[in-house]
Amino acid sequence: MTERDAGPQAGILPAAKRGARIAFAISALTVAGCQTIVPRGTQPGGPAGPADPVEPRPVEPGLPSDSQRHRVALLVPMTGANAGVGQSIANATTLALLDTKAEKVRITTYDTGAGAAAATARALAEGNRLILGPLMAEDARIVGPIAQKAGVPVISFSNDTSVAGNGVYLMGYSPTQSIERVVTFARSKGMSRFAALVPRGTYGERAGTSLLRAVEGAGGTVVSMQPFDRAPASITAAVRKLDAASPYDAVLIADGGRIALQAAPVLRKSVKGARAQLLGTELWNTESAIAGSPALRGAWFASVSDGLYGQLATRYRARFGTTPFRLSSLGYDAVLLTVRIAQDWKVGTAFPARRLADAGGFAGIDGAFRFGRTGIAERALEVSQVNAGSFSVVDPAPKGFGE
Repeated sequence: MTERDAGPQAGILPAAKRGARIAFAISALTVAGCQTIVPRGTQPGGPAGPADPVEPRPVEPGLPSDSQRHRVALLVPMTGANAGVGQSIANATTLALLDTKAEKVRITTYDTGAGAAAATARALAEGNRLILGPLMAEDARIVGPIAQKAGVPVISFSNDTSVAGNGVYLMGYSPTQSIERVVTFARSKGMSRFAALVPRGTYGERAGTSLLRAVEGAGGTVVSMQPFDRAPASITAAVRKLDAASPYDAVLIADGGRIALQAAPVLRKSVKGARAQLLGTELWNTESAIAGSPALRGAWFASVSDGLYGQLATRYRARFGTTPFRLSSLGYDAVLLTVRIAQDWKVGTAFPARRLADAGGFAGIDGAFRFGRTGIAERALEVSQVNAGSFSVVDPAPKGFGE
C-alpha cells in the first residue's frame, strides 16, 4: 500500500532551492538539538519539582485520520501479470495530484493483485470515501457489491459494460462507442454495405452486436459477419467466407493491432476485400506497428484523442524514467474528475456521486467524457487514418457534448 497527496509536493523545485530547503531543515534540527528544555514543574535555578504525569497516546491500527483531506482509494494490480499497467496508473495519479496542486485529496494505493476483496475491505476500513479502479472486470465484480454496502462509489477502469451500475461507473474505452463512431463516419463518406471479421469470445460477440446496431442506426446493411479464432488459418478461412457473400464497401476488423496486421494482407488479396475500406476499433490506438503495414494504409479507426496524451507521456518519462502504458491516462483523468468534484465536497462526508451525472461531463487527457444513466463513460472520439508510418486525424473529436 502506498499513500500520496499533493500537499508537500505541490511543485518541483530546482536543485539549488531543494538543497537550500534541505540545508535549512538540517540546521533547524541542529539548533533544536542544542536547546535546553525545561521540564514542567522545574523552575530555572531552583530544585527540580515533580513532573506532571503524561498520558501515553493510544496507538490505533491503520492509517492516521486526516480531517483536512478526502481519502480516496486507488485499487490496481501492483503485483502479478498486470503489475506494469497498475504501476503506470498509480504513477499517473501522482502526476495529476502534482499538476492540480490538490490540497484536499489524498490517494492511497491498494494492490488488487493480492486479492480484490481484501484490498477493498482494507480501503473501506481505512476510511476511503471513493474508489478509483479496479482495472479488471473480474475484480470490479468483486469490489462493486462490497463498496455498495458501504455506500462508497467505484470508478472502474474496466470497459466491460456488464459490471456497470449499482454504484460502479466505468471509465474504460468502450468498443461499442468506437465502432459506432467509425461506422457513422464511413456512412458519411457514402459507404452503406458493411462486412466484419470478429474474434470468437466475449469481445468479438459484443463487437459484432455493436456493429449490427451501429449500421442499422446509420441506415446501412451488414452483408456478412464471420467469426475467427486468433490463428492465421482461421483468419484466412473467415476471409474466404466473406468472399462468398455479397459485395461490401467497408469491412471491420474487430480486434487489436496484432490481428489487424495478419488479417489486412489476406483481405487485400481477396476478391471483395481488395478495394474495401478497412475499419478498426479503439484497440488500434495502442498499436503503432500498424502504421508500418502497407495493407492497412488508409484504414480508419475511432478512439480517444492522443494529442494531450503525448504530453503526459513525455512528462511521465521525465519523472519516472520509463514509458507509461496507454491506460495510464485513465488514472490521470480519474484524479482530475475527483479534484473537480472535491471543490464542493465537504471533507469527512460521503462522496457526492450525483455529481458524476453532470450533463456537461468532464475534460481530461483523453478528451471530454460523461457518465450516462448506466454508469458507462460516454466519450468524445476522433477518427484516425493509418498512413505510411503514422496516424492522422480525419475527423476530430468534439470538444464537449454541446456540439
